[in-house]
Amino acid sequence: MKVAVVKYNAGNIFSVVHALERMGVEPILTDSAEELRSADKVIFPGQGEASSAMHYLREHGLDRIIPSLTQPVLGICIGQQLMCRHSEEGDVDCLGIFDVDVKRFQPRRHEDKIPHMGWNSLQVKSEEFTLRSSLLEGTPFVYFVHSYYVPVCEFTIAVTEYIHPFSAAMQKDNFYATQFHPEKSGAVGQQILRNFLEMKSE
Repeated sequence: MKVAVVKYNAGNIFSVVHALERMGVEPILTDSAEELRSADKVIFPGQGEASSAMHYLREHGLDRIIPSLTQPVLGICIGQQLMCRHSEEGDVDCLGIFDVDVKRFQPRRHEDKIPHMGWNSLQVKSEEFTLRSSLLEGTPFVYFVHSYYVPVCEFTIAVTEYIHPFSAAMQKDNFYATQFHPEKSGAVGQQILRNFLEMKSE
């Protein structure tokens, strides 16, 4: 199986690469359209700033390539946010795969710290939302680091509460995304990555 990790202007990408290697998978780190299209699975991870990340994606034509992919694609952290329509971070238009805007957390109490950092629980939505996924089976607690969030919307498949509920995971067709970091979530996160890698293309 050929697994491609999107190479772009973002940090933390190598932690995903190393997590895959620990699972016996040798991924390709690439910004090549040909490599991404020919991969069986594509992972779009990272930490960083939305406007500079989008600048890199546009400069390399990845803003057109990523939304056109037909195999399973997994966005992680800023990868999820960049798959949305627009981000308040840098006031930038993003890839538009998920028709929803990314917002910045606004503290409501003195103890509300930004970024949201640490372990938190998932509430997997299987009844209230029509989109179903095996991605999150058996995943109670996961690790987050983020200052921006995606509101709960029609694409939400899991919710986490911090200041208010937000989309911890999303799905639309062959596109999956998590605000949390599977590669930093121990055995739980490893199982999420394995669930993704075992998904069959439509």
